[in-house]
Amino acid sequence: MTNINVGIVGTGIYIPQGRMSAKDISIATKGFWTENAVIEKLGIIEKPIPGNEDGTQEMGVKAGLDVLKNTGVNPKEIDLILCIGEEWKEYPLTTSGIYIQEKIGATNAWAIDIQQRCGTTVAAMKIAKDMMIADEEINTVMIVGGYRNGDFIDFTDNSVSFMFNLSAGAGALILKKNYGKNLLLGSHIITDGTLARDAGVEFGGTEKPITKENADIAYKSLRVFDEKHMKNRLNDVSLDNWFLCINRAFEKSGMSVNEIGYLAVLHFKRSMYEFMLEKLGLNKNQSIYLENYGHIGQIDQILSLHLALENGMIKDGTVISMIAAGIGYAWGANVIQWGS
Repeated sequence: MTNINVGIVGTGIYIPQGRMSAKDISIATKGFWTENAVIEKLGIIEKPIPGNEDGTQEMGVKAGLDVLKNTGVNPKEIDLILCIGEEWKEYPLTTSGIYIQEKIGATNAWAIDIQQRCGTTVAAMKIAKDMMIADEEINTVMIVGGYRNGDFIDFTDNSVSFMFNLSAGAGALILKKNYGKNLLLGSHIITDGTLARDAGVEFGGTEKPITKENADIAYKSLRVFDEKHMKNRLNDVSLDNWFLCINRAFEKSGMSVNEIGYLAVLHFKRSMYEFMLEKLGLNKNQSIYLENYGHIGQIDQILSLHLALENGMIKDGTVISMIAAGIGYAWGANVIQWGS
């Protein structure tokens, strides 16, 4: 066993100015979803949408600069950048973490992009901790990235209504070895390859390149390829996998699930959110429903933590669990003990 601990120094966020309201979403579905249904069932009052300057990498830079400002960490202290930014970015095949490294002045770091769709933040935190324990040269890690996959949504395709919440923004957090507080404890992650090709962007890869004939639909082609299989499989395993991740993360932390004081959860439909709180014995003052932000992919957990700290919902001693799920399919959870 190691006596090394890893703690969260702080968070940074960037949210674009543009907004798409529940009414706008209703109109985009040509009235198939009413404004009230968008609010009550999908759980979206409004969501941020990107402007012309809000590329995935540029938003990541802004979140990275924000976390440096909020924490007072010198960028030259950073040893490693794990970029959680999405693959939909300004220029394909550029490495977002290396770009962000340059723009924030992290000249002593090395950077790598990692990707697990909306599960990436929880996975990156585990990876960062494990790397800090394994490598004596890694003491300070920034996890950072931007997200704007909502660009690909066709609101007239009701099979992707569960992704109507996809929005835009960026988040960052800094972890330090032997920080002695805000400790990242156990994590547990599950992936299920039977769902690996059930959803994705249909056009733009080597299988179905973008051509002049399909260009108009290609950029709105984030789709469910096998709706029946995906729905049936998720109904069978998703909740069980989520609670297994939560339970195992707490077991690894030597704690009881009953000790959760704050749940940092991604945005999904309102009824599922309320069900999860009830099953975990939590009230609505112990979590934030991101109904004014939509789903900024893997940024949701960082945003939830950021907002909870701002609003005084997390104090010394609060036990936090971040939970995530990502298309592919992945589920993850971790445990954080806030304070000394």
